[in-house]
Amino acid sequence: MSETIQLSDLIERYNRNAEAYRSSQYNETQLRREFLDPFFDALGWDVENKNGYAEAYKDVVHEDAIKIGGFTKAPDYSFRIGGTRKFFVEAKKPSIRIKDDPDPAFQLRRYAWSAKLPLSILTNFEEFSVYDCRIKPDKTDKAAIGRILYFTCAEYEKHWTEIVSIFSREAVLKGSFDKYAESSKTKKGTAEVDAAFLKEIESWREMLARILALRNPDLSQRNLNFAVQTTIDRIIFLRICEDRGIEDYGRLFSLQNGTNAYERLCQLFRHADERYNSGLFHLRAEKMRPEPPDDLTLNLLIDDKVIKEIIKNLYYPDSPYEFSVLSADILGQVYEQFLGKVIHLTAGHRAVIEDKPEVKKAGGVYYTPRYIVDYIVKNTVGKLLEGKTPKQAANIKILDPACGSGSFLIGAYQSLLDWHRDWYSSHTPGKWAKGKSLALYQASGGGWRLTTGERKRILLNSIFGVDIDTQAVEVTKLSLLLKVLEGETEQSISQQMTLFHERALPDLSNNIKCGNSLIGPDFYDNRQMGLFDDTERYRINVFDWNAEFSDIMEAGGFDAVIGNPPYVRQEMLGDLKQYFQKHYSVYDGSADLYAYFIEKGVSLLKDGGIFSYIVANKWMRASYGEPLRTWLKGQCIEEIVDFGDLPVFEKATTYPCIIRISNTVPKLSFNAVQVKTLDFGSLKDYVSSNSYNIDQTTLDDKGWSLSDNRTQLLLSKILKQGVPLGEYVKGKIYRGVLTGLNEAFVIDSQTREQLIAEDPKSAELIKPFLLGRDVKRYQPPASNRFLIFTRRGINIKNYPAIYHHLLQFKERLMPKPRDWKGESWKGRKPGSYQWYEVQDAIDYWEEFEKAKIIIPSIIKNASYTFDASGFYSNDKTSIIASDDMYLLGVLNSRVSDFFIHSISSTKQGGYFEYKPMYVQQTPIRTIDFSNLADVVLHSRMVSLVEQMLGLHKQFAEAKTPHDKTAIQRQIDAIDRQIDLLVYELYGLTEEEIAIVEHP
Repeated sequence: MSETIQLSDLIERYNRNAEAYRSSQYNETQLRREFLDPFFDALGWDVENKNGYAEAYKDVVHEDAIKIGGFTKAPDYSFRIGGTRKFFVEAKKPSIRIKDDPDPAFQLRRYAWSAKLPLSILTNFEEFSVYDCRIKPDKTDKAAIGRILYFTCAEYEKHWTEIVSIFSREAVLKGSFDKYAESSKTKKGTAEVDAAFLKEIESWREMLARILALRNPDLSQRNLNFAVQTTIDRIIFLRICEDRGIEDYGRLFSLQNGTNAYERLCQLFRHADERYNSGLFHLRAEKMRPEPPDDLTLNLLIDDKVIKEIIKNLYYPDSPYEFSVLSADILGQVYEQFLGKVIHLTAGHRAVIEDKPEVKKAGGVYYTPRYIVDYIVKNTVGKLLEGKTPKQAANIKILDPACGSGSFLIGAYQSLLDWHRDWYSSHTPGKWAKGKSLALYQASGGGWRLTTGERKRILLNSIFGVDIDTQAVEVTKLSLLLKVLEGETEQSISQQMTLFHERALPDLSNNIKCGNSLIGPDFYDNRQMGLFDDTERYRINVFDWNAEFSDIMEAGGFDAVIGNPPYVRQEMLGDLKQYFQKHYSVYDGSADLYAYFIEKGVSLLKDGGIFSYIVANKWMRASYGEPLRTWLKGQCIEEIVDFGDLPVFEKATTYPCIIRISNTVPKLSFNAVQVKTLDFGSLKDYVSSNSYNIDQTTLDDKGWSLSDNRTQLLLSKILKQGVPLGEYVKGKIYRGVLTGLNEAFVIDSQTREQLIAEDPKSAELIKPFLLGRDVKRYQPPASNRFLIFTRRGINIKNYPAIYHHLLQFKERLMPKPRDWKGESWKGRKPGSYQWYEVQDAIDYWEEFEKAKIIIPSIIKNASYTFDASGFYSNDKTSIIASDDMYLLGVLNSRVSDFFIHSISSTKQGGYFEYKPMYVQQTPIRTIDFSNLADVVLHSRMVSLVEQMLGLHKQFAEAKTPHDKTAIQRQIDAIDRQIDLLVYELYGLTEEEIAIVEHP
């Protein structure tokens, strides 16, 4: 039967008996079976799982509806691709008129908004509504809020093509659903669930911190942070358990009535301790538990008002959150941001919330996208599980040594859970659903699920993590514990306690630990412990791997090390540098912290283990990455996936790569991929289709280019044809001037004229000045800015006009000791150094006043120009102290760009760094002036460049569009001639030219 005939049959049958269907006796279950299942079957969805897919990969999940407080706590259908939710469908019986009734719409939107799904459907078959679920739901919303499509049964055939193009399985697979969701997105009222929930718990933190500091004056800053974090974690855990049906619904809600709210909340915590055995509720001493109990929080004073304020917005209908569908991913994203701040106590014991220093320096916290986690887990944990039995898999140990909120460990744990369930299900499942150590049970829908005992066993056997932040450790535990409880009910938890006399959750204190993964206890060797106070010891937080994970380390180490280590520049690490230099082969004085995490992670692997991180890709090109690059050549690199300048981390300017290493004998080559787009259905498929082999012998320790073999051969040829630019110009490549406070030192022409009018001598210190954006390819430099520039030995008071100009900025220039030149001003008296020393950080100032070549630091393509006017330029530029027109032409050519793009650090939007460290490596074809052919080529280049400079000057002076167009055509023609000449100079073939022009 065709889809259209099937649809027509459904419509005809519904219309024939519409009155009976609209009666109150006709329920949702009947509607789903008779109309909605066939409707979505016609859209290509395997509604009844006729293909027999495993539970994790079913197209459609028919949710087990949990009635709580009179409301169903799960959507009726969840439509998925590869196990990933795409949209919900909420069914209502036809007696409910969904067009105007706000309650069903609010219910659906809460589900989808909490699950972070962009679109979802509300239908009773007679009506079909599609909602944009990115708009934060509110109980006062009318039914029309967020609704973007509405059809009646009578209109289905008319709009069937549109419905198919969005909601059919094929449309979702091809990306049409996602494109429609993006095109229909409205900014009005949108507030994604993670941002909203983050704001919610941040308000809790502020209220709790303020009242705890006020009512508990003996509370230390460390204990205050612990108390606030723990209280929030416990409330979230219990509230999620309520919506999942594991805890009695409304227990927290009841705290709003009566007095002594915190004391009653503590009673709930004690009950949870008896029930769950989790470290989250470890409130009394117990044998065989390594961590001491929480003796702090139950004795604190918190006002009723604060507890009630927190609780009141967590329940239907006031709450927009549907905690039963709030995934571990979303919770992790929220907590990753939440952990970026810390509570400080002022001298008056008042609590204030501040960014952590490392977070402030990095510009924020960036959560690893799910597809990155999945890819890394698939290629580490997935590979380790191949060909194994559950008994063999029990020996696999997985570590994240900088676990943060636990996203990688959750991904690894989920992978283990899915693998075990699928293995048991395909190997006589009934066998594993019997006996004392049963691993499976059959859910009400018929599918097989792992028992809680089996989920606990897998977690305790295989998942391990470390983080220096105590709060992060507790969040990771919380996320993993919630993952253990997925699919459980109050009945199954109680049954387990009755039958097996054990509590529902494991104690993770031996699995997830707090410590500094990079610093061992030998840090204190030959140091006086008395010099380190408690604050310093907690900050350094040394960690002994052999003691903390003795069994694993004695067995050789971990099978997999995965994660996203912190990106922290070493200047933030101060007294740890000496330790890193002594203990790590990858040490560099300005290296990023992730370099040490790479070496440490690989060192923790057992023989045959697999390491994989996502880290910033700058190590491949930056000078601080040279020791790391050298060290990596001695490792067995399996794969590097480079994302270039793509914004993998939302709102971040850090551009990552994935690196995978096996602890086996090093190989001479590895797999590489340069990702060009994030618009892929599957990273695995993209890598499979676009990967190529890299010969390690072609990689230069000065910088790695992950180009394919054709490109590598071409780059090698270009390198052999010339000498590095730094050698060509005898090292005369410099950064521009650090300008300090622009308002003080960078002035306009009007201010310049005023200063010179007051004191003609001022002209000696006022220089024409360019910013990076003023420098254009071949264009004559021009700017209305001037720089007040002084040199050591000049007394600024001899220039009274400038002196008084700078006095206006005195407080802003010197409010506290500054570190303008990399020197420490600590201990100097205010006023003991001159403002002009901000400018005096360079000793090559004379080069600015000569003819030179200038280049902006960050651009898409070569933009070198010639300056004969003595412009100074800021630190967003580099200068080459040369007036060589031949050199200018070579540098502005496609060959030069081709080389720079292969070694330079990338920036978002297709930009590259043209800083001295990269520019100086550009191979320049030298001229043999005793060779007539070379002399001719040189003369042609100089002539073409001089023409180019003249044409750009004419273009700047041209007045009419016609003149500008004519000149631009000449510029383009000569540009092409210069490129052809450079191809000839470097001896490139037609095939090689094609690589340069279409990399």
